[in-house]
This record gives sequence, structure tokens and C-alpha cells, in this order.
Amino acid sequence: MLKQDPTDHQENLLNGYPPLKLVNRKTENEQTIVQVAGVKFGGVDIVVIAGPCSIENKEQLWAIGNSVKNSGARILRGGVYKPRTSPYSFQGLQDDGLKLLSWIRNEIGLPVVTEVMDPRKLELVCQHADMIQIGSRNMHNTPLLNEVGQIRKPVLLKRGMSATIDELLFAAEYIVKLGNNQVVLCERGIRTFETFTRFTLDISAIPLLKRLCHLPVIVDPSHGSGHWWMVPWLSKAAVAAGADGLIIEVHHDPAKALCDGGQSLLPEKFQTLMTDLKALAQVMGRKISTSEN
Repeated sequence: MLKQDPTDHQENLLNGYPPLKLVNRKTENEQTIVQVAGVKFGGVDIVVIAGPCSIENKEQLWAIGNSVKNSGARILRGGVYKPRTSPYSFQGLQDDGLKLLSWIRNEIGLPVVTEVMDPRKLELVCQHADMIQIGSRNMHNTPLLNEVGQIRKPVLLKRGMSATIDELLFAAEYIVKLGNNQVVLCERGIRTFETFTRFTLDISAIPLLKRLCHLPVIVDPSHGSGHWWMVPWLSKAAVAAGADGLIIEVHHDPAKALCDGGQSLLPEKFQTLMTDLKALAQVMGRKISTSEN
């Protein structure tokens, strides 16, 4: 029988050439468990993060936060600094949004994750968020990677929209090299020739990343498609492929959302998806993380 070996390129990465030393599974075969206020990524449990793309106001955050918590989400997402293609698009509530994040965390008891774009804002964001997100547009921002490498907060590192697997892993290496090994990788879709979807979700990245490195891997099916009706299908595909979690956009009134309404699930659709995911996870020998786990 022919032995199935990795490709030469995969073997080079695993053997440290190019010098991928710290996130390399051959260097550290034990799976890294990343903890966010007691919520664990990288074990048997699959963690679901959910919430609005952008925080718009107190009432919106309260409505969505409560609904996703009641449906089983373990972490609430909410953007306050928004990197938009157009300078005329909604840029987020900025510093005022951070105050709302702290408020909703105290009110509903869910840890929160939000994106930071500017190293000068990192200290402030760390005061309000339990997990720091580095978005697709900033995956190559090495000054920012160096800064988050020096903090002791969990980091959600999203793959750049045109980034290779190598580049994503080296971005993680920047962070881990400076002492912060609490990094969760996120596949969120890449640019291809396809124009029907916003991006092309690279499902193959999930088993590949889990083979090459020891960091948890989650998936963003919302950005990966740009269409709300595709999100349940892609979420299930991600779980079937071995993802350690999902990050899903939810909005109670998508038609009036200030950002990415077209890819946001209604709360009732999210609740149905969570029910389906629990059944699928059981088939896969895993389970959806709950507050009782």
C-alpha cells in the first residue's frame, strides 16, 4: 500500500523551513487550549460566537445580545471600529462602542470580542474586551501583531482575504513569538474569481491548519459567503470539517443594519441553526459548548 505523505511544501512547514517554529505541530504536538473568560477553544467542545457586525446603539445590542445568549452562543461579538471600503460608510461607534461592550457584558454575562485596528487603541480595547480580534485587513499589520503579542489577552486572528495558509501561520507566529500563545485562527473566506459570493470560504483550510499547527481553528461563514441563507450550510460544513468554533453575524432587523445586513441571520434563524449544530456535533463525536460544560 502506498504511504500517504504530506506534500513537500507541507513537510517543509512542519520541519521548520520556512522557520515556522512555535505554532508548528511538530514543535508542539499538544493541542493549545485558548481560554476566554472560562470559555475554551480547542477541546471537544465547539464554541459559537455570535452578535452584530457593528454595534449601533444600546437597544440593538441588548436585543441581539440576549437572543444569541438564549440560543446558546458563548461569546458575543460586536464591532466598534469598522474598517470599511468606502470612507462614507458607517465606521462604527468608536470609543463609545467600547463602553456599550462593557455594559452588555455585565448585563448578560457573556464575554465579548471586538476588533482593534490601531496599536494606539489596544490598551483601551483590552480594558473593555475579553478577546481581541485582528481582522482580515490587518492580518499583515506587523506592528499590530507585535503589540498583541505582548499582551496577555486571547486573540482571534482572521485570515486575510488574499492570504495564503503560510501567511496566516506566520502572522500567528509573530504573536506567539512575543509570548502570547492564546491565539485562535479564523478562516473567513478568500478572494477568488467567483463573484456571486462575497468571498469563497476555504473549507479545506480547516483540516490543513489543524494538521500544520496546534492552535484552535474557527470559521466565519457570514463573511465567507455574504449571504445569510448560506450561513447555516457553511456552518455545518465547517463543523463537519473539524472546526473548533464559529463566529456568526446576527441582527434583529437586517434590512436596517448599518453594516453587513445581507449576511446576518435573524435571531430565530440562528436559534434553529444552533439546534441543528448540536445534533451534527454529536455525530462528529463533539458537542456545542454550553455554560454547563
